[in-house]
Amino acid sequence: MRLVSALLLSLVFCAAQDTARMDQVVRSFSDKKQFMGTVLVAKGDQVLFSKGYGSANLEWDIPNTPTTKFRLGSVTKQFTAACILLLEERGKLSIDDLVSKYIPDAPEAWKGITVKHLLTHTSGIPSFTGFPNYRELEKKAHTALELVAVFRDKPLEFQPGEKWNYSNSGYLLLGHLVEKISGQSYAEFVKQNVFNKLDMNDSGMDSNSTVIPRRASGYTPSGIGIENSGYIHMSVPHGAGALYSTTEDLLRWQRSLYGGRLLKPESLAKMTTVEKNDYALGVGVNESNGHRRISHGGGIEGFNTMLAYYPKEELTVVVLGNLNGNSPDRIADMVGKLALGYKIVLPTERVEVKVPRDTLALYVGEYALNPKVTMTMTLDGDQLMTQLTGQPKFPVYAESTTKFFLRVVEAQLEFQKDADGKVVAAIMYQNGRETKAVRK
Repeated sequence: MRLVSALLLSLVFCAAQDTARMDQVVRSFSDKKQFMGTVLVAKGDQVLFSKGYGSANLEWDIPNTPTTKFRLGSVTKQFTAACILLLEERGKLSIDDLVSKYIPDAPEAWKGITVKHLLTHTSGIPSFTGFPNYRELEKKAHTALELVAVFRDKPLEFQPGEKWNYSNSGYLLLGHLVEKISGQSYAEFVKQNVFNKLDMNDSGMDSNSTVIPRRASGYTPSGIGIENSGYIHMSVPHGAGALYSTTEDLLRWQRSLYGGRLLKPESLAKMTTVEKNDYALGVGVNESNGHRRISHGGGIEGFNTMLAYYPKEELTVVVLGNLNGNSPDRIADMVGKLALGYKIVLPTERVEVKVPRDTLALYVGEYALNPKVTMTMTLDGDQLMTQLTGQPKFPVYAESTTKFFLRVVEAQLEFQKDADGKVVAAIMYQNGRETKAVRK
């Protein structure tokens, strides 16, 4: 009994240490005014960590809490994908159907586009959020059909299924299909078939006019400090990014979605099967430090978000921010690693070591991250420098003879050698991803 009691006390102590470290990680961003929002980490149904940081409203100094509501941005896409799969389960459509089946007057260029192409960003339809007139477009109310008209006659970027390119147009079109096929508005369909069913009472379609209790205000950094974010009419993002929620509701979503309460097993398998570029249906799927990770981030005026799930470990990580920037991605990666048992070194804790110039010279050369992006390593005196295609040069600092880190962004490099000691590749670690770059 004493051994069991000692073991339980040890586990409790370790968990307390992990949550204290999680708080320290988040504070490393919030203290520098790089993050405001809420963070939740859960193992199964057990919440390990849940806390708010900074202000939901700076003017009134109202703190963020686990019940604060945030715009989700593109985290919305997985809800849209799930709605399409629910319609498929009910026999209303097939994801292999041609889009033109539901839009009879679809342009000729769309004749080969299926619903699945929209779900996987392989349709070739250009993203309307990248159009020159988008900033004017987003200021006014539009129906989904009116927004479809903005991009329907634009040339495809590639033939359907040929390549991958992130397209908000595709998900707006999916939102329109939900409305057309169900006979309900997108907001009504999601509320009735997802939020109500899963007891997600603090989630919904965001609105510029409706009074929504405990909704956070959105902010953006500027050269003179933090400012109120720009305006976007919430009819514009629609099925691509218009929902709001809380960390607690998103835990309910994760547990229900991956626990089989919403979709049939075959539908969930479709949703999490990668098509191209580590992307499935409304979610990205990749390996992070040897662990399968299903995730999606979001970015919209005033808000950045990240929702991640590690299925084998039943680990949920939710980071919702009301200050624009990439901190939610970095926080989610770090606290996720802590929950998985890894140690985290914060940028301020990294210690540079001296490495002989002759050793640094071994790493000089070009490394292919992908067919279009090369990482070029050069020496400037005794300083090793790195440069990605189309970007400036940045110094990298040694932690050992093979491991290096950047200070301008949170990223690390580790060089690999073959049996003869020749440098053959570099591994880049950034935002929870490991990307191998082969030396040319």
